Amino acid sequence: MDRKAEARWNGGLKGGNGNLKVGSGAFSGPYSFASRFESGGGTNPEELLGAAHAGCYSMALSAALERAGHPATSVTTTATVHLTKGDAGFSISGIDLVTRGVVPGVSEAEFKKFAEDTKTGCIVSRALSAVPMTLDAKLETA
Repeated sequence: MDRKAEARWNGGLKGGNGNLKVGSGAFSGPYSFASRFESGGGTNPEELLGAAHAGCYSMALSAALERAGHPATSVTTTATVHLTKGDAGFSISGIDLVTRGVVPGVSEAEFKKFAEDTKTGCIVSRALSAVPMTLDAKLETA
């Protein structure tokens, strides 16, 4: 199974612009130097990477809980991708995951254990294993 995405860039680095789109057609959006390295409008590769990570993580945590007999009512995850400029240029220096789950019949400690295991087990986390990651996991009530 293959998944595709496409990026088109027009012009030079600072004055140019581009468009990112996913192969399914579910998302297409503009990006620019300003949206990537400043606070300009549009999206950027790091934001889309964060969306992919949050989506994968939430689904994987929900699956792990369900396999253990604790189906989740909901799992919500935010992934903050840190883009940092160093001596060698820009790099992704870290990812902070914040996840909240509504899971009947699970203790806070059990939820945190499932969440921690998922941090290293979800597909996107494994692909990004060279990037330092933090996790803030909390159980909530409905």
